[in-house]
Amino acid sequence: MTKVWPHSDYPLRKVGTMTLDRNPENYFTQIEQAAFDVSNFVPGIDASPDKMLLARIFSYADAHRYRVGTNYAELPVNASHSPVNSYSKEGAMRHGFTPAERPVYAPNSFGGPVADATRSTESAGWHNDGELIRAAAGLHADDDDFGQAGSLVRDVMSADERERLASNVAGHASRITVPGLLDRVIGYWRQVDFGVAERVSALIATTKPGVESDH
Repeated sequence: MTKVWPHSDYPLRKVGTMTLDRNPENYFTQIEQAAFDVSNFVPGIDASPDKMLLARIFSYADAHRYRVGTNYAELPVNASHSPVNSYSKEGAMRHGFTPAERPVYAPNSFGGPVADATRSTESAGWHNDGELIRAAAGLHADDDDFGQAGSLVRDVMSADERERLASNVAGHASRITVPGLLDRVIGYWRQVDFGVAERVSALIATTKPGVESDH
């Protein structure tokens, strides 16, 4: 599911800067209750037709409602720094005040919140080349378990990053004690990238003398 998106086709666009300059003072309130939603888009960014992304747009927020609480977005760690005007009302952990006479539906004739069209544009969406249905995904000619991983290793990672990758894999694989399992590990990595697999095998040999892959 981890895809390699070529920057030549999808150039990076800077949308802001996040500065981490202090540690949490209370781990539960500032870390355990933090809730990040894939559906919280920066203005100007829309969802791609990636099916896993579309599923996560729904499921992340739903998981936070179950894990943290109905009004998780009102907790200090998650609350917006800008005023929020919506039709959300009541529920567990609600600490804002909503007048009883305010309608909870839109549109209405009683002065409820109205979206400012000048500050947010409607998405143009994306075009689909066929009918959207619920069905098993069909494999394409380039769909396999190793192609994307191989592109990441060869086309994206630097030599130093490949070395660290091999070192990390070898550090875990060197603990294998089940006969034949190490051969399978090296075999999998050979299908990703031959060079990385050879480096992993060599590093394991230095920590476990006499142990070599048969593949």
